[in-house]
Amino acid sequence: MSTLKETLSTATKDAMRAREKARLATLRLINAEIKRVEVDERIELDDARILALLDKMTKQRRDSIAQYEKAGRPELAEVEQQEIDVIQEFLPEQLSEEEIAEIVSAAVAETGASSMADMGKVMALVKPQVQGRADMGAISKLVKAAFN
Repeated sequence: MSTLKETLSTATKDAMRAREKARLATLRLINAEIKRVEVDERIELDDARILALLDKMTKQRRDSIAQYEKAGRPELAEVEQQEIDVIQEFLPEQLSEEEIAEIVSAAVAETGASSMADMGKVMALVKPQVQGRADMGAISKLVKAAFN
């Protein structure tokens, strides 16, 4: 069993004991998603794959927040934000803008990328370094800006 999976399991049990309903619900969502992927693909997820899954769940919730705010439903946006807060407890510390810019410029230099046609090469180098630690949409914008 991966260490991140064990940490999530322990956190779920702690939330049950403390009767933290909102936190417990989010942790159960995470565990259910991990289990779903494991059953669908017949594999046991490692920490890297779980981080990618948590990153995806965070992105989905950010998208939902934008939709709820546009629809004038701040109470639903608040619930999604609370879920993001719980999910982010299990993600590594987020990178600063400077650290992200440094990683992107190093990847551009390493690949010798000079145009948008090379974006895939740059993203392939950047993604493993920032997985779970930065928003890939923001990374993509930085890479595009590097070519302009």
